[in-house]
Amino acid sequence: MQAAALRSAVQQSRRSAFARSARFASTSAKAPTLKERIAELIPVQLENVKAARAEHGKKSFGPVIVDQLYGGMRGLPALIWEGSVLDADEGIRFRGKSIPECQELLPKAPGGSEPLPEALFWLLLTGEVPTQEQVTALSKDWAARASLPSFVEEILDRCPPTLHPMSQFSLAVTALNHDSAFAKAYQQGISKKEYWQPTFEDSMDLIAKLPAIAGRIFRNVYGGGKLPAVELDKDYSYNLANLLGFADKPDFVELMRLYLTIHSDHEGGNVSAHTGKLVGSALSDPFLAFGASLNGLAGPLHGLANQEVLLWLRKMQSKIGEDASDEAVREYVWTTLKGGQVVPGYGHAVLRKTDPRYMAQREFALKHLPDNKMFKLVSQVYNIVPGVLLEAGKAKNPWPNVDAHSGVLLTHYGLDQMNFYTVLFGVSRAFGVAAQLIWDRALGAPLERPKSYSTEAINKMFKDKSA
Repeated sequence: MQAAALRSAVQQSRRSAFARSARFASTSAKAPTLKERIAELIPVQLENVKAARAEHGKKSFGPVIVDQLYGGMRGLPALIWEGSVLDADEGIRFRGKSIPECQELLPKAPGGSEPLPEALFWLLLTGEVPTQEQVTALSKDWAARASLPSFVEEILDRCPPTLHPMSQFSLAVTALNHDSAFAKAYQQGISKKEYWQPTFEDSMDLIAKLPAIAGRIFRNVYGGGKLPAVELDKDYSYNLANLLGFADKPDFVELMRLYLTIHSDHEGGNVSAHTGKLVGSALSDPFLAFGASLNGLAGPLHGLANQEVLLWLRKMQSKIGEDASDEAVREYVWTTLKGGQVVPGYGHAVLRKTDPRYMAQREFALKHLPDNKMFKLVSQVYNIVPGVLLEAGKAKNPWPNVDAHSGVLLTHYGLDQMNFYTVLFGVSRAFGVAAQLIWDRALGAPLERPKSYSTEAINKMFKDKSA
């Protein structure tokens, strides 16, 4: 037995060495593109899923209580998504990497210090940190795909400026379905095993075209002249900033790189991410699925939170002044709570500590706008609100979340059109939704169909059990 085990170990060692050698040779010859790397990873992940189901598939995964059914399925374990996991104490991790680790490890633009969202998308899809060369190639690919069909441009140009930017955003994204590679391939009878390939192409087109859509909406609604052309040798965030009219502010471009990276994904169960997965499970193409995600993101309980924070801060500032004392801020916070309102930007459904995404933005502000009056107020609130909330017994988590900071940063650089903020959130969230859709098609994820019950059925169920 020992000899057989030894032979087996040697053979395994040889196979591992051969695999490493083959990977090295492949890398030395030519680094794989993102699509090529996904193709290599799919059979590995299929085996991982198969093994996990074989070992754990029949095991119970925690109790489900009736309150979760009535409470919006809060905390109900019901989804699998490898891209990101939210830990109550550590915050979000993208493929196991914290935000500070992503800021350190992911490639950056020449002369920049913030991670490129292209690199984060690669990480979400593969679990691997890409090389600078791979990220540059992805930037160029997206820039080459960025142009909009003329009919989509016409749809946006015909929208009244009074139509909310998010409604226009959703409208344009949905209309891109006209040229969906997946829809065409499905009609032609493509094999299920190949679903992921046209889904990948649609997802790449979707992400690539979002800056042009966002830029057109911004200029149509708020003015700003003719749209510039997408620059083929620039990164995604630069082109977004340029289309919005802010590329002359290098720090704003850096902010977009940070903003798009940290807002890209937040587990699979938030409204926008789950909506994209749910609609995609019906084999709706990525444009239709993400259009639905945007409609969820537009809700005041999801993507509008940073707008509410900024309004609250401005109202406070107008009431107590720009250089108010800590005591004046504390009194205003108590007035908010005693008036039956919440302090926007504080508390989180899962987190039980300060959101790392908040800290990343705070560090950006300390570096680039330390003397900004609104940032100083945000810092005062950060030092004061948790203690007040704990004293009031108002929150399980009294610490700030991502929305407590982003509006102040955008306003500092002149982007103070608050109705547009959720569009930027939407551009970012496409990264996570698209990555999840690609893997769902690669792994053959089924149609989502959870079971629902009536109140009468619940009452009868427990009555019968107690009888």
